[in-house]
Order: sequence, then C-alpha cells, then structure tokens
Amino acid sequence: MNHLGVKTLETEQLILRRFKIGDAQDMYQNWANDSEVNKFLSWPVHQSVDVSKAVIADWIKHYSEPDNYQWAITLKLSDQGVIGSIGVLHKKDDIKMVQIGYCIGRKWWHQGITSEALRALIDFFISEVGVNRVEAMHDPNNPNSGKVMLKCGMKYEGTMRQAHWNNQGIRDSAWYAILASDYFK
Repeated sequence: MNHLGVKTLETEQLILRRFKIGDAQDMYQNWANDSEVNKFLSWPVHQSVDVSKAVIADWIKHYSEPDNYQWAITLKLSDQGVIGSIGVLHKKDDIKMVQIGYCIGRKWWHQGITSEALRALIDFFISEVGVNRVEAMHDPNNPNSGKVMLKCGMKYEGTMRQAHWNNQGIRDSAWYAILASDYFK
C-alpha cells in the first residue's frame, strides 16, 4: 500500500478534510454528546466539549503519520461546520486491508451523506492507496449502517456472534467488504 495520509476529498455535496482543534464545538454539539448517535458505537458520549477537544487533539497529533486516516465530514454549501467523522479503525498492510468506521449527527441521517463519504473513501483507498479490501461492520440492531455499506457496493459477508463490544454491551457484528476486483468491475 502507498499510504498518503489524510488528503482533502471532495464529492458532489461534501468536503472530507483533516480535523482542526476549532472543530471541537461542532463535534460535541452535532454528534458526540448524543446518546442516540453513540448507541451502537464503542466510545462513550462526550460529557463536555473538552472531551471532544482532547479526541481531536489526539487525531491531529497523528496526522503526521502517513498511515493514519481520520476525516471530518463537512457539507460544501453549508455553514453547519463538521457534521460527522469517518476514518480507518484498523488496517493490515500485509493483506492490503482497511476497516472503516463512521459516525454522523442525527440531523443528517437518511440523506445519503454517510454513503457519499464512504464511497469517497472506498475510491481513495482502492484507487490511490492501493488497498485490496475495504471492510466495515455494524451491530445488526443498527440495520441502517448496513444499508450504507450496501449502497457503496460492499457485500455482506456474514455475522459473527458476540464478537464486538459497543455501548449496548457484547454484541454480534455484521461484516461487509468490497475488494479491488469488485470495485474495478
């Protein structure tokens, strides 16, 4: 893989970019303090903007590493600030694989925004970084996340029983992936 770090990516509606420390208020207000958004995630609801600031500061610290990937999701034609995040949760260079995770504020659910962001990352990783496999998973009790993956050409590969922990406890995990060979068909 040819790691490139977080490059700004543009789509029809979105700009995916590096986080800035000034994004902490947006992060806290738009999704990190919302228990409904965080229900199926593995990190706790942020109790203050200072928690969001610390998380972003850590992401910023790692931007100098070319194999570190964490994007802020913003709308091109809006002044609503950062509305979500998307990035690599895990990677395996030996098999050219990245696992993507994402989260978006409830106000922007069911608008195709997360699918558009995920599609941009799939394209970036396969076309530019040389990834062979992009994978993602979700709690089966959060089927809308799986719909995002399917919209992006990912294929359902199976459900692992009690293989993941999130804010609901020990949970099953439904896995999806797209291979470079699928992408270039």
